[in-house]
Amino acid sequence: MKHWIALLLCSLLAACATHPGLHAPEQLLRDELFAAPAEKPRAESIFAVSPAMKRYLEKDIASQLHAKGRIHGLIDALYTPGQLKLDYDSSITRTAAEAFDAKSGNCLSLVIMTAAFAREVGLPVHFQGVYVDEVWARIGGILFANGHVNLTLGELRSHTRVKTGENVPLTVDFFLPELGGQPRSWPLGEETIIAMYFNNRAAEAMAEGDLNQAYWFTREAIRHDPKYLAAQNTLGVVYRRHGNFREAESVFNNVLAREPGNINSMSNLAVVLKDQGRTAEALALNETLERMRPFPPFHFFDLGMTAMRERDFAKARDLFKKEVARAAYNDEFHFWLGAAYMGLGEHEMARKHIMLAMENSLTKRDHDLYASKLAKIRADHRS
Repeated sequence: MKHWIALLLCSLLAACATHPGLHAPEQLLRDELFAAPAEKPRAESIFAVSPAMKRYLEKDIASQLHAKGRIHGLIDALYTPGQLKLDYDSSITRTAAEAFDAKSGNCLSLVIMTAAFAREVGLPVHFQGVYVDEVWARIGGILFANGHVNLTLGELRSHTRVKTGENVPLTVDFFLPELGGQPRSWPLGEETIIAMYFNNRAAEAMAEGDLNQAYWFTREAIRHDPKYLAAQNTLGVVYRRHGNFREAESVFNNVLAREPGNINSMSNLAVVLKDQGRTAEALALNETLERMRPFPPFHFFDLGMTAMRERDFAKARDLFKKEVARAAYNDEFHFWLGAAYMGLGEHEMARKHIMLAMENSLTKRDHDLYASKLAKIRADHRS
């Protein structure tokens, strides 16, 4: 399930540093530098169900949905050979209706189309991000890294004792890479999927040399999910290729102020510094990158959990901080960093990070868990 992250060059790994500036995302936008878009971004069209899609549900597969249940009936209809006959097409990111009409789409398009159909028949939809090794592609002279997402249909926690196809959730994954063991995943809100869609469209426009359209797609991605930092990174790439080096530098520094370990923005910043003739600064940043060894997702988190079990809270704190530096909006990382601070007796820092975990949680269960832990900290602090 691909969503693109634009990169000007391939780098080795992220490093931690302090960077100036922390701006609200809208402060990074410079509409006056670009002409009006040829295609106006329309978020409402992404999941819209077309009349043709409704006819497909009501006439072509109605009996199949009844016989097999909504979940399996829908998935079999869409993806079993011999039925709708969808083809994989990585060339363009389509809306749900466009993917249905074309009978093809890339992974993100297929997730969007499946979600639109599922909601139309009354099924709950849950999106997940999946940690995978990055795969790189070079398109139009730009390097792109892709991420992975999937979706689950049905209630995640059913209170029904008798499990049937109608109340057992099913995770649907397209083009899943070979992964060892159970892949790590985390919930995504619909606003992030919308941001990924527009970020993909921006990358595709940029690969075709249309920087003007790329800007407006990126702007829409940022507007829908300011926490999706990949879109800010893309904005910086658009600025740089448009010749707006100071604006690009500001954007990359803004990402790094939130995630000091963001490899993509660090690498891009080094390029922009070189563009401006600041060779020594660019060289120093590249040397820092080259000294670092790559660590897979959750590497420091797993080590931190081991330290927590050993009650080495200082070590756990330092390890969890490294993960937060790479993923500023991951609620689990913030929660366990708060737990490490709690073990050290630093209640204010514990409260800060558990509050951040609450703010970034995407499920009621996690939100309630963090809220109860926060209430306990406050009670202990008062006693």
